[in-house]
Amino acid sequence: MCLTLSCGAGAVVIRDDIDDADYRVAATEFPALADLPGEGHGVLIAPQWVLTAAHAVSWQEHVDRVVIAGTPRRVERVVLHPGFKRLPQALVDRALANGDGNEIVAFLSASDDVALVKLAEPIVDVAPVALYRGQGELGKTVEILGKGATGTGARGHDLDGSHRTELRRARNRIDRADARWLCYTFDRPPAALPLEGMAGNGDSGGPVLMRGLGRWRLAGLASWKIVQGDVRTTRPGQYGHSSCNVRVSRYVGWIDRAMSAAADAKPEVAGSR
Repeated sequence: MCLTLSCGAGAVVIRDDIDDADYRVAATEFPALADLPGEGHGVLIAPQWVLTAAHAVSWQEHVDRVVIAGTPRRVERVVLHPGFKRLPQALVDRALANGDGNEIVAFLSASDDVALVKLAEPIVDVAPVALYRGQGELGKTVEILGKGATGTGARGHDLDGSHRTELRRARNRIDRADARWLCYTFDRPPAALPLEGMAGNGDSGGPVLMRGLGRWRLAGLASWKIVQGDVRTTRPGQYGHSSCNVRVSRYVGWIDRAMSAAADAKPEVAGSR
């Protein structure tokens, strides 16, 4: 088992026997989706707050704007979880030298890959998405959305392809729920769900949604993938690969405290650490 070095969800990788048009959805389908600069996503969870994966914002020098419902929104500050660990270049170099990504898997498994983005002004034209705060994710069917790289389970996706395409939606079933992560596997047809898919590259922080009490709730954030074979040559997103997503329910306490603490704090330069 190896990790693809480019983390994150994409415009979802789809079944090879289903038309791509069946996965595409209008941007209005999920207006709370936030587009980070260049690539990557987040989700509006309060009028002035976007939740995302920490690695999706930590690599960028500045995150001064995000786009929500087609409108650029100014960023006041970025708040990284104190348990987030940046991936050491030495681990990447070793994986690229020997094709074995197990060290990276172990490192990422122990990191708290979650961050909050505080907007300069509250949003009044888009409804925030509620957080899932329970512990019942295992075995549930979830929806995955994103605009990044895409492809099919038969071949995976092209590592050199665009990481910002059309919005797509797929479904999968959570088969692992542990302290930090919700994971699912891209099953090969006919075992797959009718619109089964998985995260691709370039859309870190994208939503994993679970329906509860008649509405969608944010259960996870796309983070990293486990692939089969040599990490240098395997195309991510193939059947049998797995996607691991930040388990939002683990972090609801930190999220609530961080938003409360920052509400009265002095504004920082956007994108500062």
